[in-house]
Amino acid sequence: MKISSAIKAVAAIIGTTFAGVALSESAAAQAGTGAGPTACQARLSPDRAVFTPLGELAGPAGCGGPDVVHLERIILADRTEVAVEPPATLRCEMAESIVFFVRQDLAPAAAAMGSPLRAIENYDSYDCRGRNRIEGAKLSEHGLAGALDIRSVRLKDGRVVRPADSGAPREFRVAMKAAACNRFTTVLGPGSDGYHENHIHLDLAERHNNYRICQWNVWDSLPQVAPLLPAERPEDAPPREEAKDGVKSDAKTR
Repeated sequence: MKISSAIKAVAAIIGTTFAGVALSESAAAQAGTGAGPTACQARLSPDRAVFTPLGELAGPAGCGGPDVVHLERIILADRTEVAVEPPATLRCEMAESIVFFVRQDLAPAAAAMGSPLRAIENYDSYDCRGRNRIEGAKLSEHGLAGALDIRSVRLKDGRVVRPADSGAPREFRVAMKAAACNRFTTVLGPGSDGYHENHIHLDLAERHNNYRICQWNVWDSLPQVAPLLPAERPEDAPPREEAKDGVKSDAKTR
């Protein structure tokens, strides 16, 4: 009996030791990815967004960025949630701008159409590629996890509103454009460069003298397509009030 009790005691000690080692390894692994939330993550959590921290992403050709998150849902002031479908992979500072854009601008604009906002369609977020998917072009802000393309917004009554569509309520499109151009350094939509006729591109690219780009024609008739500009030049083109007829592209760009 004494030998059995001694064996049990030793086994308990060994088990506790192994458990402690496992916990230590787990804690070390978490510390390796960053102990605790970043300042940006703290501003979003827990009452403004639901997201998963991804840490620093590193990809080929300079792709990736620091403090990247997987943005899943945005929590409005009344505690209702707006889904990001599918979740967007973004640097936290870009995710933060999207969260405040949705909370303070997009949700009220959607409510003015008679139904609360349920979701926004993530047409493209992090994607290691050149601008407009052209080989050899300058690295896109999507490649730096600093851009989001919005194809549509979905309302709780089932309606799907596409802001690049001339058939969408004009008041909503005007409000969305004004808010977006106020918050983001780059806004590209229909009529900008021929690559953004079916979605709205948003990013926070930094430029000399804080230069900003707001190129989105809120068409009153069927959308027209601007001629495609070289991949290196979209930011140099002035806003277009008129554009030549062309074939609407469904490609994800910028």
